[in-house]
Amino acid sequence: MSAARSLPAGGDGPARPSGLLDVLRVASIVLDAEGRIVLWSPQAEELFGYTAQEALGRYAARIMVHEEHLDLVSKLFTEVMRTGRSWAGAFPIRRKDGGTRLVEFRNMRLLDDQGQVYALGLAVDQSTVRRLEQDVALSTRIVAQSPIGLAVLDADLRYVSVNPALEQMNGLSADEHLGRTMREVLPLVDAADIEEAAREVLRTGRPVVDRSMTGRPPADPDADHAWTVSLYRLENTLGTVLGVAVSVVDITDQYRANAEAETARRRIALIADASARIGTTLDLYRTSGELADVAVPELADAAAVDLLDAVVRGRRTALGPAEPALMRALAVRWVDASDAVPAADPPGEVIRYAPDRLITECVRTGLPVMVPQAKDEDLLRIARSPEAAGILVRAGVHSYLAVPLIARGEVLGALDLIRTRNPRPFDEDDLLLARELASRAAVQIDNARWYQNARDTALTLQRSLLPSHPSVTGGLEVASRYQPAGATSEVGGDWFDVIPLDDDRTALVVGDVMGSGIPAAATMGRLRTATHTLASLGLDPAVLLEHLNRITVELDEAIATCVYAVHDPRARRCVIANAGHLPPARIRAGGTPELLDLPTGVPLGVGGVAFATTEIALEPGDRLVFYTDGLVETRRDPLDARLDRLLALLDTPSHSLDDLCELLLRTLHEPDNFDDVALLIARVTAPGG
Repeated sequence: MSAARSLPAGGDGPARPSGLLDVLRVASIVLDAEGRIVLWSPQAEELFGYTAQEALGRYAARIMVHEEHLDLVSKLFTEVMRTGRSWAGAFPIRRKDGGTRLVEFRNMRLLDDQGQVYALGLAVDQSTVRRLEQDVALSTRIVAQSPIGLAVLDADLRYVSVNPALEQMNGLSADEHLGRTMREVLPLVDAADIEEAAREVLRTGRPVVDRSMTGRPPADPDADHAWTVSLYRLENTLGTVLGVAVSVVDITDQYRANAEAETARRRIALIADASARIGTTLDLYRTSGELADVAVPELADAAAVDLLDAVVRGRRTALGPAEPALMRALAVRWVDASDAVPAADPPGEVIRYAPDRLITECVRTGLPVMVPQAKDEDLLRIARSPEAAGILVRAGVHSYLAVPLIARGEVLGALDLIRTRNPRPFDEDDLLLARELASRAAVQIDNARWYQNARDTALTLQRSLLPSHPSVTGGLEVASRYQPAGATSEVGGDWFDVIPLDDDRTALVVGDVMGSGIPAAATMGRLRTATHTLASLGLDPAVLLEHLNRITVELDEAIATCVYAVHDPRARRCVIANAGHLPPARIRAGGTPELLDLPTGVPLGVGGVAFATTEIALEPGDRLVFYTDGLVETRRDPLDARLDRLLALLDTPSHSLDDLCELLLRTLHEPDNFDDVALLIARVTAPGG
């Protein structure tokens, strides 16, 4: 085959067709590795209109297809030569005389005895194929040699013929096919759609090309396979319908590669999703819930996040071989309303797991535990109790996976996963993904639990430093509230104080240390102590703030705002000084609420600006409302609008002071507020009241 030549015509003059290929007038063309024509049959001359002398040595694509298909044909040719996989399809061709025809092509790679690579192209006029499909299907010579699985089904869709390639694909002999339907031959294959398509082909005559089919053939019952199936109706020369011809191409390798690529894509997407969704706040329960949300339903039908109770409390712990695990349930998620829900540990509860339980083993060793096929005895080691194990059995739990949550070298707890509806057991790929999710989430969970511990400590300190005052003192009825920031924010340094003074006078203080956490709470405590000491000296409010300012400057760059007021019931007045704080509101008996017009001053710790004292009149029934910025400030609304809202609430019908405190907090303080609130309301009582 080293020299280009045409195929012999096979005799002098016309010869009677001796086979199906002759009847079909199949054109045979052989191309070298560059795509040049080296063999050109007489049928090719007839089909394309070029003689062998005109065709040989030329690039096949230039004379065999339309210009618009050149790129696609070149790509298909390259793929056939590279992979050795044959290709079939239909293209319109332009004949030498300018006419066009729709031609079916089949291309495959050839090797000669020298190792040279060639491409064999078979081409036939599509109209001829349609007229002779029955004869083609029945031609045992072509059917037997085809690498494609071929079969003929009768009008009842029962096998009447199969070729060796299909026997090999299915793992059954021809005799085991004959007289049976596709679903009877392939019970583990999704063949119902194909049979329905075959009925439609019988009814309409319209072929079905490359319909997908998946399942497990008898030849390999333990692994999934995939095929593309093409169907066309068979008729005799009189137009009588004989049955359906079936061609089957095994695309399992491509199917598995695509499945693996899709699995990898979904896993990457899941990890990216986890990075974005886990740890949006520093709330321990919410962070744990975010991990469970990511795991369900992509990885499991149910997920639970459990931490060692000692870890939640901020203590390091290590379990001995015979020691039970006290686990605190933080989150549980189900793919839907499952019968197994009663077996789950309710979030917030502390559950004791015996030493032989699998979750205990997981947190004790710091290693994952996987049970691909969970039996009843396994479920006894998975559930917290025999009763819970029975619930899991009835719910159909068949696979279990637990991975430890490890952060900074410490085992915090475990991520528990089960499958009920998903029929696949957990495998090594699932384990790898679960460990990746657990590793990423554990750091966020650890941050949240340490933050929670620090916040609880700061809140405890904050509350211990706030005063406990009588409801009536020195001509004033007083009510107060302290509301810490939302669970995801650190406690701040807001405070209030009610300080009885000589001559029935009362000092009222509200302040806010900038910053948060334990340092802010500690600074607040020092300023409150200093205020108590200075108040006992009977200083003018502006002078007192000047002393507080000097103290604050010495407190490691601390800054605070503060309003200090002294009420004198005998003089029916109140003197007030402000250090950068929001103005108090005054509600005159029978009047409209107003914000006091006070010199704002600068915050404590800034210095450089003198403070001023303002005197206001207060009559029995008048009320003063002191508050910190956490009550009125938000990220969405202008401060003026929020202050107007405060005044509108104060203008509502009369409430008790406690009820008014609750109304303001309930209405103005938003759940996700990042600042805490100190609120102090005082009402002037009548003499002797």
